[in-house]
Amino acid sequence: MTGKSHVKPVALQLGIPLENIFANQLLFGSTGEFLGFDPKEFTSRSGGKAVAVQFIRKVHGYKHLVMIGDGATDLEARQPGGADLFICYGGVQLRQTVAAKADWLVTSFEELVNSLD
Repeated sequence: MTGKSHVKPVALQLGIPLENIFANQLLFGSTGEFLGFDPKEFTSRSGGKAVAVQFIRKVHGYKHLVMIGDGATDLEARQPGGADLFICYGGVQLRQTVAAKADWLVTSFEELVNSLD
């Protein structure tokens, strides 16, 4: 199963084109054991999420870009030229160090969607 298949339903609901989604592709062996992440994906490398955000901004010419995540590597997307706003999603696991540096903390998908209406 690819990373995009995990986030596809959320992207569709938010109207985000799949070509704007960069997610780890999980690699499994023939007996189902986890082998790691596809190294070709931006998100499989340290600093890769910042690179993905910069790529999306450049390709589409977006003036404003938001990153939503729950971990320290997601927060890296705030690097210069990256995301303008970082939303910490604490609905599965709240990482206080990430939440403390976020622009906004949400604890449920419903909270996020309702705030956007």
